[in-house]
Amino acid sequence: MIESTTHDRVTVLTIDRPEVRNALNIAVCDAIRIAVGEAVSGGARALVLTGSGSSFCSGADFGEVYTGDFRRSLYGMLRAVIEAPVPVVAAVNGPAIGGGTQLAIASDLRVVAPGAVFAVPTAKLGLAVDPWTIRRLAQLAGEGRARALLLACDDLDADAALTCGLADRAGDLEAALALAQRMAELAPLTLAYNKEVLNSLAEPTVDESELLAAFEGCWSSADLAEGRLAREEKRPPVFRGA
Repeated sequence: MIESTTHDRVTVLTIDRPEVRNALNIAVCDAIRIAVGEAVSGGARALVLTGSGSSFCSGADFGEVYTGDFRRSLYGMLRAVIEAPVPVVAAVNGPAIGGGTQLAIASDLRVVAPGAVFAVPTAKLGLAVDPWTIRRLAQLAGEGRARALLLACDDLDADAALTCGLADRAGDLEAALALAQRMAELAPLTLAYNKEVLNSLAEPTVDESELLAAFEGCWSSADLAEGRLAREEKRPPVFRGA
């Protein structure tokens, strides 16, 4: 499910579910969270996240996405990546959709292969991502690109991601590993401090209660139920804003 390999002081964590394009379920989210903690406690000075086969991560497993337990596991995983005191590089080897985009932007840097694609198609399903994800996406890709991804459900390919800044450089897993190994040679306390301050830029500076209420409202709405039913019935959803 999660393959962990060590290269000197760098740990590579690979989502190994190619049969479902590395979709996230509760077990995978929990396994990534645990693996990140184990790698750091084991002395890793940098991490690389990637996917097996031709996908980075196709997003949430629809068998579990509608459950509260999945959301807790998803955001627990993302928080573990964000708060890891070492640099995390996402080697985006293919599509990173929904939760896959979230995992990529939770990482500190993104190295993209030619087949990389980013998308956050929550509005097609009546779902929602948390306020942190929206802020982080706008911070990295720019507000215009973030609005296109979130409001028009556009896709962003590797070249466009590099142009707008969502991706940091082009390359494969070897390039991501080389980048991580270079960072592993740098001063750990300085990197941890720099990362903590940079992460604070996407954190809320005002009361989040109204935003979180709207976020929870999406997850308890009739539109979410309609999105789920439409997917099961293989038809376009009819959303009513309730």
